[in-house]
Amino acid sequence: MKQSLARIALVVDDYDDAIAFYTQKLHFTLIEDTVLNPVKRWVVVSPPGSDGCCLLLAKAANEEQKSRVGNQTGGRVFLFLYTDNFARDYQNLLDQGITIVREPVLETWGRVAVFADLYGNMWDLIEPK
Repeated sequence: MKQSLARIALVVDDYDDAIAFYTQKLHFTLIEDTVLNPVKRWVVVSPPGSDGCCLLLAKAANEEQKSRVGNQTGGRVFLFLYTDNFARDYQNLLDQGITIVREPVLETWGRVAVFADLYGNMWDLIEPK
């Protein structure tokens, strides 16, 4: 048996704002942007060079979903972005004006910093040892 995660849904306020943030600031690739109906799209983005799990940007459709935008994990780090060049990608976060929640530290397992996306979801940027 072989299984893998294919998509993680990230609830967003606006498709176009989310696409702009992930593609222009984090340099993700827009994999798909398909209109399903007048208010719903299937929007998938992926980190550069990745062939694994992608983010499905899902626009909040009701008040309950809107209440989760930016806080899908109750204030914990939500997503973990691995990199092969921490210095390059951390500098990009700074250059793009992305909020740094925790400055870089060197752990036994690698270098890590925490940043927030445009909605406040927290991410770890990690370069494993």
